[in-house]
Amino acid sequence: MRMTQFFLPVLKDTPAEAQIVSHRLMLRAGMIRQSSAGIYSWLPLGFRVLKKIEQIVREEQDAAGAQELLMPTIQPADLWRESGRYDDYGQEMLRITDRHERDMLFGPTNEEMITEIFRGSVRSYRQLPLNLYHIQWKFRDEVRPRFGIMRGREFLMKDNYSFDLDKAASRHSYNKMFVAYLRTFERLGVKAIPMRADTGPIGGDMSHEFVILADTGESEVYCHADYLDFEAPDASISYDHDLTPIIDHWTKCYAATDEMHDAARFEAEVPEDRRIATRGIEVGHIFNFGTKYSKAMGANVMGADGVEVPVEMGSYGIGVSRMVGAIIEASHDDDGIIWPSSVAPFQVGVINLKAGDADCDKAVDDIYDKLGAAGVEVLLDDTDGRAGGKFATMDLIGLPWQLIVGPRGLKSGVVELKERRTGERQELSIEAAINALTVG
Repeated sequence: MRMTQFFLPVLKDTPAEAQIVSHRLMLRAGMIRQSSAGIYSWLPLGFRVLKKIEQIVREEQDAAGAQELLMPTIQPADLWRESGRYDDYGQEMLRITDRHERDMLFGPTNEEMITEIFRGSVRSYRQLPLNLYHIQWKFRDEVRPRFGIMRGREFLMKDNYSFDLDKAASRHSYNKMFVAYLRTFERLGVKAIPMRADTGPIGGDMSHEFVILADTGESEVYCHADYLDFEAPDASISYDHDLTPIIDHWTKCYAATDEMHDAARFEAEVPEDRRIATRGIEVGHIFNFGTKYSKAMGANVMGADGVEVPVEMGSYGIGVSRMVGAIIEASHDDDGIIWPSSVAPFQVGVINLKAGDADCDKAVDDIYDKLGAAGVEVLLDDTDGRAGGKFATMDLIGLPWQLIVGPRGLKSGVVELKERRTGERQELSIEAAINALTVG
């Protein structure tokens, strides 16, 4: 993509309403624009990141055996009355009455909807286990939407739901999602620590939040420093095998959100020099809630013994749009965003220091074409702006690599390659620079 053709409305000044780093940088980098309180339009740069995150989430869900569908944003209130949550959920739920005076709502989550789909289609234990997910926009009418997309009212979420015959099978489904989440967040370039958490309005008796440590997080968190060195399972993991050893490894050390924190246990179990007490950003939450919804809504299957039983269920969420802000909170410097390669909107920013110069124009066009042919996503700054402004914009939007082409370097047969994360620069021939960006 050529910058002269790309819609990138960057801002020089920080908007007054932006209180945290991710909100400031997303506005300045032209990623989002506010529509109303807590509701944002995603502009091309931000949308590219959003779709990259969504695809990684999708790939890991598919690898764990979940199947994708798509449920509506607007749900009938009667389903929520069946589960007993319509009145209990509170004012965060946006309630709607259609022209036929039917009570509807803009879905904040989908336990009721998926249970209704299941009970109308599944009759036998032979059809289990089943795990269904979708990636859909949600709405929760936050009383104080703030921090940009981090606590917005409208947000993109991956939510999925497992259905099993008994508690043992349900626990295995829970473990599969636990492992899938470890892999997902590692691929997204962040360290997300699973912490014991309150089940809240979802319900159930087992729950973990996946939390990125950050000073701007909404809640206090406490954990053992060893978590910072843990590595997620690799892609060869078999989800059909017993995953308990992995779960035990990732839960053997102390880690809890403030609602579940036990100060005495924390001090007893964690050496003082290994204690982390900070704030965190929740990016995923998994629940095992047994038969809470299946009993209330009649989601039963016939067992092998001919007896009908309510299915055991779990639900698993990842805040896809929230992940964009969380990654920025975890990966930025004074100059702007530093995107992990896996979610960067473009891999390389090619900077033409003297647009209009015949040699520079020819060189950047050649580089642009060769990188594109190799499958590398390139943003070419072919504008006629000043060099300082070009550098500042590229640092702000945070692409992993910058390839700088200027008349002085071309006379010597070199271009400059800069890695955004480290700031390391090296002068290379054009061919060597292209090889460095395409090999591996």
